[in-house]
Amino acid sequence: MTNFTDTPLFRTVVDVKALPSGMAPNDGFVFLGSCFAQHIGARFMDYALPSLVNPLGVLYNPFSIGNVVSHALQPDIDPLLFQTPDNRYCCWLAGTQTSGISQEECSVKVKNELSALKCGLTSARFLFITLGTNVVYRHKGLGVVVSNCHRMPQSVFSEETMSLDDCTEALSKTVDAVRSINDKIQIIFTVSPYRYAKYGYHGSQLAKSVLLLAADSVCKCYPQCCHYFPSYEIVLDELRDYRFYAEDMLHPSQQAIDYIWHRLVQTCFTPDARQYLKEYEPVRKGLLHRPLQYDKEREAERTEALMAKAKEIWGRYGISSGTE
Repeated sequence: MTNFTDTPLFRTVVDVKALPSGMAPNDGFVFLGSCFAQHIGARFMDYALPSLVNPLGVLYNPFSIGNVVSHALQPDIDPLLFQTPDNRYCCWLAGTQTSGISQEECSVKVKNELSALKCGLTSARFLFITLGTNVVYRHKGLGVVVSNCHRMPQSVFSEETMSLDDCTEALSKTVDAVRSINDKIQIIFTVSPYRYAKYGYHGSQLAKSVLLLAADSVCKCYPQCCHYFPSYEIVLDELRDYRFYAEDMLHPSQQAIDYIWHRLVQTCFTPDARQYLKEYEPVRKGLLHRPLQYDKEREAERTEALMAKAKEIWGRYGISSGTE
């Protein structure tokens, strides 16, 4: 007879390696990559940890991540602006939110976001790079990999699949570039558990395999500063159930994201950081609360009291002004 007490909670548990030095509350954090980076980065921001999350929008592949970092560190490079058929100006490096009604407006937005990224990379102690796919879209006329197709005609682009060597080289260049301005930064690679149905499920798995191998190769080449967090494996091998996916059966559900956040906190945060989260939790919930009967004066007093408490906690943990 099977002894179920030897099988905790009827599941396998993915091993997560602790970082050489854990994440402290006042460490700076930068998140670049797929929509999964958005979800985890949002958790850091929810708890007022000093964070910068995809300032130019979601980035899906190693080339796009590398391009954005290169432009942030070398602001004289052409920002690759263009005009859409509806007369808006956009940037091939950025998502749809970085646009303007004039070239100047768009240019200012791009420069400000690239400047913010450079500042974040210069001061941060941790950089999360979340990889989604090894499929890229190259603009035929410019010859560059774009971060977003901006609903332009498919004929404008060629779809290409990056090899393992391509991905490894792109990630290595990104590591070298970031370390050239911040030799104390620790880089954490993750692979998004999102499944790319548009490439077919076999194709999606092949893409993830290439990314996993590339991340592993880079971590072995840079053991002093590069690490891997197994978010992909936690969803597929530990949670392993469709209830941990959203309604589209492709994106991880909120419950899955909650659990990955829990594993990250338990394995990668310092005891001091975990205590900070515990103390800040009532403030966070209070700021999110919306009363059934709104009283403007009373609500202002409540918010002021909560912000005073937040600033007191931030001060004790060395967080200068909450979320950046």
